[in-house]
Amino acid sequence: MEKDANRVYIFDTSLRDGEQVPGCQLNTVEKIQVAKGLESLGVDIIEAGFPISSPGDFNSVVEISKAVTWPTVCALTRAVEKDIDVAVEALKYAKHKRIHTGIGTSDSHIKYKFNSTREEILERAVKAVKYAKKFVEDIEFYAEDAGRTDNEFLAKVVEAVIKAGATVVNIPDTTGYCLPEEYGAKIKYLCDNVVGIENAIISTHCHNDLGMATANTMSGLLNGARQAEVTINGIGERAGNTALEEIAMIMRSHSDIDLWTNINSQRLYPMSRMVSGLMNMPVQANKAIVGRNAFAHSSGIHQDGVIKNMSTYEIIDPKDIGLDGNSIVLTARSGHAALRTRLEAIGIKVDDNRLDELYKQFLVMADKKKEVNDEDLLVLAGNENKDSHHIKLDYLQVTSGLGVRPVASLGLDIAGEHFEAASTGNGPVDAAINALKTIIKRQMVLKEFTIQNITKGSNDLGKVHMQVEYKGKTYYGFSANTDIIAASVEAYIDCINKFTDR
Repeated sequence: MEKDANRVYIFDTSLRDGEQVPGCQLNTVEKIQVAKGLESLGVDIIEAGFPISSPGDFNSVVEISKAVTWPTVCALTRAVEKDIDVAVEALKYAKHKRIHTGIGTSDSHIKYKFNSTREEILERAVKAVKYAKKFVEDIEFYAEDAGRTDNEFLAKVVEAVIKAGATVVNIPDTTGYCLPEEYGAKIKYLCDNVVGIENAIISTHCHNDLGMATANTMSGLLNGARQAEVTINGIGERAGNTALEEIAMIMRSHSDIDLWTNINSQRLYPMSRMVSGLMNMPVQANKAIVGRNAFAHSSGIHQDGVIKNMSTYEIIDPKDIGLDGNSIVLTARSGHAALRTRLEAIGIKVDDNRLDELYKQFLVMADKKKEVNDEDLLVLAGNENKDSHHIKLDYLQVTSGLGVRPVASLGLDIAGEHFEAASTGNGPVDAAINALKTIIKRQMVLKEFTIQNITKGSNDLGKVHMQVEYKGKTYYGFSANTDIIAASVEAYIDCINKFTDR
């Protein structure tokens, strides 16, 4: 990888760290779709997965390696030879490949996670890098929990792994604990004190537990780091990771800091919506850069200022992130061309056959609503594959009201065979699920039930997330419908299909 003093390389880990969010797992086809989107966005490195963790992750790394051309494809490992062997095999089709190996370096990790010593950890780190270097030239080493690692010892580890062949050293704030000044000082300390630091790129990897991921990442970059590890929409474990779109637009907006990336900013909004739709993770309305309120102005003073001159209250032109100021409003009278244009604007490319199928579903939705918006389209595209499921909801009828015991009757199509049942419950949703359980006689436990409104208005879609435990394993389901009771039943069925389709 060539080095440029002002170039910041974007390392996207949406498909690895981002996908660790419960309920957000993608299949291989969906991962390829995201990877190709990341390539068109201009991401330099795509962390495609943790190959030894599961056959699914292994296969995803293989297929993503085949699908993308110029980005580096990265596979995560622990500092274990078997992990590295599996990663090497998974990366065999990658045009540009990287192994990302490492170990915890904080005293907490050394004592409680590894029951080891600093000397042994240093030895294992060097051994892993040297072993990986036998197979792949581009080796990234991560010092897990570097944010809470003593700087002097961290510098010793970094120096040793660079000498062993590491081309990138990742300094993660694994717990999101560091203050920006503290994290920046850590990066500067490494730049100033590690012999041979010019032979490697320092990378940031910040978590958002205290809401400082973006600030810490920028502090690291301003103090010498030249790779940022990020995710689309800031998705990730717990409170998430640094958001790619925030880092890209900070550098684009602040020309005075003289840092640049290869990101095509006009692809940010479509990419945000693609990942949101595929992972069933709505983007919060006030999310920086890509939230639906990011460019909304309700204050009269703000509105007056923006009308007179956009720069009074907007530091980013919405068109710079791919937001079309003259967006097409979709209704039941819209045609195929309008639907295709809007789908492509939010990152969903469709061939003619798929467009025809989506258009039929779109008309059904448009009949229920006055206007169909982007969030509706994401749900529409995400629901498309439900027709192939083993179990489908045929009909649902619910009677409920004040002083009336809720009663639900429903019909299911199970592999082409029709079943019907009725039941009562503590509420309409409970009654409907009880009816469902009389047909699906399995010992399932509902662990979580969340309802989210996607947009505003009484006729808009509501999204339901379900978490069901079956035979000791957890399954996630979701659905969206203008009828929240129907959405709840469909989400429950989605959970059931996750284990009956296997």
